[in-house]
Amino acid sequence: MRVFDTKVQRLKYKVLKEVARFAWEGTLTENIVNIPKIIVPGKKATMRCCIYKEQAIVNERIKLALGGNPENKNVIEVIDIACDECPMGGYEVTDACRGCLARRCIGVCKKGAITVDANQKVHIDKEKCVECGLCAKVCPYSAIINHKRPCEKACKVKAISMDENKAAKIDDEKCIACGACVYQCPWGAINDKSYILKVIDLIKNSNNNQNYPVYAVVAPAIASQFVYAELGQVLTGIKKLGFYDIVEAALGADIVALSEAKELAEKGFLTSSCCPAFVSYVKKKFPDLSQYISHNLSPMATIAKKIKEHQPNAKVVFIGPCTAKKMEIQQEDVAPFVDVVITFEELQALFDSKDIMLAELENENIKNASYYGRIFARNCGLSEAVAQGLKEKGIDNFDLKAVPCDGIEACRVALLKASKKMLDGNFIEGMACQGGCIGGAGCLTHGETNKIKVDKFGKDANFTAISDAVNSMDD
Repeated sequence: MRVFDTKVQRLKYKVLKEVARFAWEGTLTENIVNIPKIIVPGKKATMRCCIYKEQAIVNERIKLALGGNPENKNVIEVIDIACDECPMGGYEVTDACRGCLARRCIGVCKKGAITVDANQKVHIDKEKCVECGLCAKVCPYSAIINHKRPCEKACKVKAISMDENKAAKIDDEKCIACGACVYQCPWGAINDKSYILKVIDLIKNSNNNQNYPVYAVVAPAIASQFVYAELGQVLTGIKKLGFYDIVEAALGADIVALSEAKELAEKGFLTSSCCPAFVSYVKKKFPDLSQYISHNLSPMATIAKKIKEHQPNAKVVFIGPCTAKKMEIQQEDVAPFVDVVITFEELQALFDSKDIMLAELENENIKNASYYGRIFARNCGLSEAVAQGLKEKGIDNFDLKAVPCDGIEACRVALLKASKKMLDGNFIEGMACQGGCIGGAGCLTHGETNKIKVDKFGKDANFTAISDAVNSMDD
């Protein structure tokens, strides 16, 4: 049983699986031309106007599976030829328009874009309209609505527009690589680059971990994924791929929680540093608040640093729900510690490329982190962990007023208030994805049960106290 939210995810997975399968075999170069026919067999189109376009788009998906355009530093790319089925959108007048006498819509339009026809129905001139939305606000019948493309709706930082060919265009200066557009695009025309070939190369060249050990650092959100198997079976599957060992990113979260609690008490005001998309958003949209971003590395980078301090020749692969992590490892202070990032979608493709049947495997245990480190995966988890960190540090004279932000829109509101000295809080927990990491674009599934599963995973931890988990690293 394979669980994906959408057929778009499944199509992306099928391409990744075939690329990975040939890469393991060492026959990718000679077989790459056959992949489009494997993905789109037969002579009849099922998704597009013709089979030739379907196969051409699969070719573009293969390029992303191979790492995408190396000249484009952004990990989010648009497949132009796949982006052609959405209406341009904008403000439109619906049949609810009654051609009323008041015509407030005409009165508020400063561009003269609204006219009335012979039947007293309102029309909007797209050439003149600047999409200010004033007409929609004053219409008593709510007859004017704004049709946005799904990718534009999903992008809360307004990084997506349309080019001259009506295809989506990403403004890299605004993009925070959260991947919301990737998940929401109904045609799979926006995708994150994949680095699964680097993972395969690392494992193959390790010579069964004799040349160097390859560690898998798994995000705690993994507990909410792979619903057709037990978590322990997923961990066994990761080992069967050829990884030397598995370490919880949640242990890095434990370290960060204690350190961030101390930093917050010293500075008096702080924004979190765990979500790379949120950190990018602060730097791009609220640069004056950048000074308040926690100086701690993210949990991923923190635990990877610990691994490489212990074994300098180790290679570290982060496995999680986040596309922005692929951007994070390009940063100068993170690049030395994390070699590759892949998502849960890509992990599923790796499993199936080697015919690993998770449900048939034995359970592998993982007991690195505390309850608090594991609940970093969901909204409010970081705030709870920092509160616990203050308690364990014995910092009783600091009154924590956490502001958990569920999604970029909530982050924007909190940051705006903070920039105007109007925020009733001293710690902003910024999560770019709805629900936190369990809502990441690289998840197999998204749903309300994800939080329940992560909380259960937290309660199964060996350690209740954060400091006990951190101290166990020295044992």
